[in-house]
Amino acid sequence: MKNSWIRLGCFLTGYNYKIVMNSSEISAMKVKQNLSALMIVCILWSFIGFSFTQRYLKAELLGSIFGAILSCVIIIQIERQIILSVYHNKYLYFMRLIIALMMAVIGSVIIDQVIFKQDVEKRKISSLDKEVNQVFPIKSEELRLQTKYIDSTLSAKEASRDKLADDLSRNPTIKIYNNQSSATPVLSTTTDSANNVSSKTVLIKSKSTSSTSIPNPKMGMLEALDKQISDIRIQKMRKDNDLLTLRSSIEKDIKEKVGFLDELKIMVELISESIVARAVWGIWFLILLGLELFILASKMGEQPNVYDETLIHQEKVQKRKLELLAKPE
Repeated sequence: MKNSWIRLGCFLTGYNYKIVMNSSEISAMKVKQNLSALMIVCILWSFIGFSFTQRYLKAELLGSIFGAILSCVIIIQIERQIILSVYHNKYLYFMRLIIALMMAVIGSVIIDQVIFKQDVEKRKISSLDKEVNQVFPIKSEELRLQTKYIDSTLSAKEASRDKLADDLSRNPTIKIYNNQSSATPVLSTTTDSANNVSSKTVLIKSKSTSSTSIPNPKMGMLEALDKQISDIRIQKMRKDNDLLTLRSSIEKDIKEKVGFLDELKIMVELISESIVARAVWGIWFLILLGLELFILASKMGEQPNVYDETLIHQEKVQKRKLELLAKPE
C-alpha cells in the first residue's frame, strides 16, 4: 500500500511511476495535485454520464454504470493532453479552453435538469396537453372513419345473413330428381295379304322420375356468415374501446417519447423566465468551468519540475545519440 496514491495518480495521469519516485518531492506532490483535481472532475462527470444514460438513453443499471465509466475515460483522456504536455503550447491550451466551455454548458444543463426535475415535469404537463390536443383530432377522425367502414360492412353482412336465413326458412330442404328410362319388350304380330302371320318383338321405351329431399346446402353459408359477423363485431368493439381510451393512449405515447431536446427546450424556458433558475445554472456552469480549467490553469502557471527536466534531458540525450549516429566516420 506504500505510495498507492502516487501509483494511482501515475496510472490515471500517464506519469511514469519510476521517474516520479526518482524525482523530487515536488514532482510527487504534483502527481497528487493532478490526481485530486482529476478525481473531482471524474466524480462530477460520472454522475452526469450516469444520469444522461439512464434518463435519455433509457438504459438499465449496468448500462448507466457503463455510461458513467465512459464519461470518466473521456475526461481522463482530455485532461492528459494538458497534464502530459512538457512544453507550453498555446494552441493546445486554446483548444482545451473551447472544450471546457462546451463541456461546462452541457454538464450544467444536465445537472440542472436533474435538480429542476419536478419543475420540468410540471412544464411537461402543459406541453403534453398542447401536443395531445394537436394529435387527438387527427387520430380520433381516423378511428371514426375505420369504425364507419366496419359499420357499413357489418350492415351488409347482416342483410345478406337475413336474406339467406329467410330463404332457408322457406326452403329448409331441396329435392333432387332422378330420371330413369326403361325398355319393355312387346310381341307384335302382323298378317300380310296372303294371310301369312308374322310376329316380332318390339321394345317400348318408358321414362320414370323419382325425387329425394336433402338439407339445403346454403346452411353452410349461413354458418360462415355468422362467423364473419362475429369477427366484425369484435373488431368494432375494439375500435370503440380504442376511441374511448385514445386520449390516454396518446398521452402515454408522448410521455414515453420525450427526449433530451424536449426537456432542453423546457429548461431554456425556465432559465429565461426565472432569475433563480438562471442563478443556479450560472453557479453550476462556473463550477464546472472552473474544474475543467483547474488543471489547465495549474499547468500554465507552473515551472518545469524535476520530472519535466528529466524527460527533457532524456530527449536531449536521445537526440544527441541520433546526431552522433548520423555523423559519417
